[in-house]
Amino acid sequence: MFVIEKKGEHHLDISLSGRLGKEQMERGLDELKSKSEGVQHGTMLYDIVEFKMPEPRAILAEFMRMPAMLGLIRRFDRAAVLADQSWLQKISELEGMLIPGLEIKAFARADRAAAETWLKR
Repeated sequence: MFVIEKKGEHHLDISLSGRLGKEQMERGLDELKSKSEGVQHGTMLYDIVEFKMPEPRAILAEFMRMPAMLGLIRRFDRAAVLADQSWLQKISELEGMLIPGLEIKAFARADRAAAETWLKR
């Protein structure tokens, strides 16, 4: 599952769960692109539930859209990642160090309120 909800002018909630296939990845990325149009200095809240590695064709679909995704990321200043697996939390924060202008902080899924507070700072 890959669900994107626009909450307010400059915030997206993104839910990821299970193993994504190519079609789910393409639909999700297209929706992410359309729902982020017009966003400036935005925030994102990623909720990762029961993560499973995407299918190889889904990963390829994501790489094919990488130039558009990099442009889209510039619309956002902060992203909070909710995940119960510590390795996902660490990788998320490492990704934030590699993307200029985007600060990423990871939280346990039970700490959603703290993540939302951090995004509003």
